[in-house]
Amino acid sequence: MKYRPIILLTAILISLASCNFGKNRVISGNQGDETFFEPEPTIRWGVCIDSLDVEDGVVGRNELVSTILNRNGVSMQTIHYMELSSNDTWSVRKIQAGKTYHLLRDQDSVARVRYFVYDINKTDYAVYSLADSIYSYVGTLPVDTVLNYISGSIESSLWNAMIEQGAAPDLAGMLSDIYSWTIDFFGIQRKDSFSVYYQELYADTVRVATGHILAANFITSGKDHYAFRYTYHNERGEYFDENGTSLRRAFLKAPLSYSRISSKFSEARLHPIKKIVRAHHGVDYAAPSGTPVYSVGDGVVTARAWDSKGGGNYIKIKHNSTYTTEYMHLKGFAKGISVGTHVSQGQLIGFVGMTGTATGPHLDYRVFKNGTAIDPLRMDLPAVDPIKEDDMPEYLKAVSGYMKMVGLSVADSLQTDTIVNTQSND
Repeated sequence: MKYRPIILLTAILISLASCNFGKNRVISGNQGDETFFEPEPTIRWGVCIDSLDVEDGVVGRNELVSTILNRNGVSMQTIHYMELSSNDTWSVRKIQAGKTYHLLRDQDSVARVRYFVYDINKTDYAVYSLADSIYSYVGTLPVDTVLNYISGSIESSLWNAMIEQGAAPDLAGMLSDIYSWTIDFFGIQRKDSFSVYYQELYADTVRVATGHILAANFITSGKDHYAFRYTYHNERGEYFDENGTSLRRAFLKAPLSYSRISSKFSEARLHPIKKIVRAHHGVDYAAPSGTPVYSVGDGVVTARAWDSKGGGNYIKIKHNSTYTTEYMHLKGFAKGISVGTHVSQGQLIGFVGMTGTATGPHLDYRVFKNGTAIDPLRMDLPAVDPIKEDDMPEYLKAVSGYMKMVGLSVADSLQTDTIVNTQSND
């Protein structure tokens, strides 16, 4: 999050003036050689709080900052000047119900409120000085990165398996995104397993987010699928396997998330409504109405229309001279999607529905190669941007420690006892 420049650095220094800085300073006594240590000052939100009491609160529904401060003894005149000072940093009019705030009071009988601190989010905060001088500024808590490792076996779903291992809910989605080109998550089975080495971010001892997944192995049908994060040629971090092959493919494995396959590609399928046997040249993904549908690859929209033969609302995308994909029975189209629109891999294009001939909400997804329908579940597309042969020694050196974390052996000459951290992890 970016904010307007802070122009009151001297005011911040004033707020710290009551503290004597210096880590465990040695101070000589008046008699003899007696010495004692002065403890390091306690700083929170850029304020020395050694002589202040901190009172935490939560913004109530329809509650204003003026209401909070006035009932705590702050005059309306001071509040007015505070609101004016906040216009160049974080306006107090932006506070939201349910967010936390902190009142910093003098430790005396008057207990005057000297500072009001508002938590913008888990890491950013706004400070408003209400005492000797009225000013405001925005700060960010220092974020610490902690490395964590989990492993488990799937009994019902990947999400449940990860939660059982104490992982944050978003980790399952992140792992699915990494493997979205190489693993069909609609086909994972009981006893498939995973191991993940990843970052967790903490601010002021509170967990605020999941960082990057650094290494992973997903074992499905007895086959290992390794993934190692690596920044190649100073570009953004990508994921590669143990052979330097990119996990990114020209097409995603599926155009939507969290559903099931209700009907596969077939040359002879009994139609659920017409009760006749005929070809079904697509894969049906059953999903709740309104589920987002994404383009499986870069391309140009060549059709956005109604299929009178039973397909309902549909979109067709031409990806290159060889491949075209089609998405049918849509409830509606994403904003900005029209014939001629250039779309990116993973871009929202529409929503699952049951328009046309359908017994329930689902997506009929089809792939055409040189104009002929092919089975999307049997596509074996090459990876893009592999590690070049000349760069493999550097790559293996960089990720050798990560390999060991997920149980993969590497050449003895490349093994290390600690994690090799030569990448930027952007």
